[in-house]
Order: sequence, then C-alpha cells, then structure tokens
Amino acid sequence: MELKIQALHFTATEQLQSFIEKKCAKLPKVHDSIGTAEVILEVVKPETSMNKQARISVTVQGGEVYAEKTCDTFEQAVDDCVEALLRQLKKNKEKQREK
Repeated sequence: MELKIQALHFTATEQLQSFIEKKCAKLPKVHDSIGTAEVILEVVKPETSMNKQARISVTVQGGEVYAEKTCDTFEQAVDDCVEALLRQLKKNKEKQREK
C-alpha cells in the first residue's frame, strides 16, 4: 500500500507522520487489494476547539472508500477515520465475496 500524507497550511511533525503510518498499516490487514491511501490534514477555524480535520481516501479494487473526521487533535481525527475505514473495507470485502 502506498501512503501519501499531505498537511495543508502547516508542516506535520515526524511524530504525527509515524502515528499516521502506524494507524494506516491496519488497513491492508482487513482488505488485501488496497492500492493507495491519501491522508489530508487541515486546521479549520483555528480560533475554536474541535478544529483538526483529517480526510483519508483509500483506493481499492473496484472503487474508493473515504472518511472525514474533525476532532481536538489530529491523532484522534486520524484514529476515528481509520476505524470508519476499517468498517467500510469489511463491508466492501463482504460485497465482493457475494458477487
């Protein structure tokens, strides 16, 4: 799986990048035909809490799955996105088996 991390309007720390890589490493264990995963991090409305947004899109055989979450920290947003993607990938794999 190829992983692309993009931080909009700021520079992501190495610690944050390694956290994202570790979390996204769970995805291929659920679905074996993942091509690429793209993670986009963005700070929205900087003056408020709950302003860290993570968007992850994963290309799989026959389509794409996507999750977007906004939380207090990038780590929590990425964690929530990965959990949502794991559920979607399991459903996607079950649908492919039925065909």
